[in-house]
Amino acid sequence: MQITILAGGIGGAKFLRGVRAAYPDDLTAIVNTGDDVTLHGLRICPDLDSVMYALGDGADDERGWGRKGESWRIKDELASYGAEPSWFGLGDLDIATHLVRTRMLDAGYSLTDVTAALCERWQPGVRLLPMTDDRCETHVVVDLDGSRRAIHFQEWWIKHRAALPARSFVQVGVDDALPAAGVLEAITTADVVLIAPSNPVVSIGTILGVPGIREAILTTPAPVVGLSPIVGNAPVRGMADSCLPAIGVEVSAEGVGRHYGSRKEGGLLDSWLIHDTDAASVPGVTVRAVPLLMTDDSATAAMVRAALDVAR
Repeated sequence: MQITILAGGIGGAKFLRGVRAAYPDDLTAIVNTGDDVTLHGLRICPDLDSVMYALGDGADDERGWGRKGESWRIKDELASYGAEPSWFGLGDLDIATHLVRTRMLDAGYSLTDVTAALCERWQPGVRLLPMTDDRCETHVVVDLDGSRRAIHFQEWWIKHRAALPARSFVQVGVDDALPAAGVLEAITTADVVLIAPSNPVVSIGTILGVPGIREAILTTPAPVVGLSPIVGNAPVRGMADSCLPAIGVEVSAEGVGRHYGSRKEGGLLDSWLIHDTDAASVPGVTVRAVPLLMTDDSATAAMVRAALDVAR
């Protein structure tokens, strides 16, 4: 069985570990690249790296992000020079990934090819595809210093901790982006498509913004099953509660399910999994309540098996 997963962020990385534990064969993850940014001359792909490290047993599970065994001497040295931005910390081990990526991109390789090369080192057991090889970066429109302006998502999330109310989100470059090689095929030839419990706005929403991807989901013969990132009217992790109001969506399992909508009515979902303490009604969509807390890989694998059951 071929399973294709749309994912982004730390939550997406944890979910993919559960997918691999439940069904380790023929897995493809289409990963958000809207969080990507260039800092200190290095191209950084936070979601791709989070997934790659998590699946390659290189992630710091205790901290919840970055590499385990990380050190910060280069970050401290940059700070001593007054090099900005100082709010984004690059770990010493992590910088090696960004150096290799940047050199390969500068040499003309696509982000898809670079990601495959990096995965040779990590052996994630899942084929990782960026949503696009084109530059596409999420910006957040906020009120700052007496004016309304757009700042990069990383600045909003890391520097300001999402404390500035988001007025809107703009994916710069998405309208002209093309799906990366293999992305559309992974969707249209899948036996099941899973939408991970990632941020509906800046992760899944950004992937769906790439022309052709939403259309592929609409037309694939595979069942499409989404898992709610909202439990008890709050995100399990991340800042979805700061993003959803900006696009007029209620912070609830029902709100996100209705936002994705039924494929019968031009939306995305055939089935929608919500946490067993929640309730939701999504017209045209089969809703099932199961435990959705990713406390460990076995609990996440149980979520995945429930998604595959409802798909069948």
